[in-house]
Amino acid sequence: MGQKVNPNGFRIGITHTWPSTWYAKGKKFSELLIQDVQIRQYLRQRVKESGISSILIDRGKKVTVTITTSKPGVLIGKQGAAIDEMRKDLEKRFGGSFMVEVQELRNPDADPDVIAETIQGQIERRMPYRRAVKMAMEKARQAGAEGIKVTVSGRLNGAEIARDDLFKDGNVPLQTLRANIVHAKRHAITKFGTIGVQVWIYKGMVFKKIQQAQSASLTDHVRA
Repeated sequence: MGQKVNPNGFRIGITHTWPSTWYAKGKKFSELLIQDVQIRQYLRQRVKESGISSILIDRGKKVTVTITTSKPGVLIGKQGAAIDEMRKDLEKRFGGSFMVEVQELRNPDADPDVIAETIQGQIERRMPYRRAVKMAMEKARQAGAEGIKVTVSGRLNGAEIARDDLFKDGNVPLQTLRANIVHAKRHAITKFGTIGVQVWIYKGMVFKKIQQAQSASLTDHVRA
């Protein structure tokens, strides 16, 4: 297979859930969908290198934006001043009533968004991409990731011809829907051009614990 499908969307309803929760009909659907994309782009550009893992959007009476980050203090600011300013900016830019919540990411070293952002920043600061990728992969494995795959593509090391380089450690079963695989993509802007970074993290089978519990109960039944 060409593996062109995004693993996050491929597993929605199985191991993943929707990053936006709301319902709309007709033209309203496309308007809200575009607004969700713009909100995420705006927030990521506003707080660069703040370790944002995910941005969840829930639309009810208010638009609730939940940001999961490895650096909550950067987003919250002193006594929540940064959060209030961000909320006012969202209301001014997109209209409506917003509420911004911040959640701390417990294990940032095994999160693909944080890893991709780290590699992106190191490449932009002219660190050799191989060193940046291998350091990130080693930290991810130590943090409990069962497998990690990273691709870096573009004019690597300033080469005239663009190419892509693949790094892999552990098991990453992309075609197994039960496999909890999370994917992230970032773009590093360098003087040689744009370099793309993609990260896949495998966190284990979702039904593994259920199967173990069933096999354990079956063993106890046989013994009895």
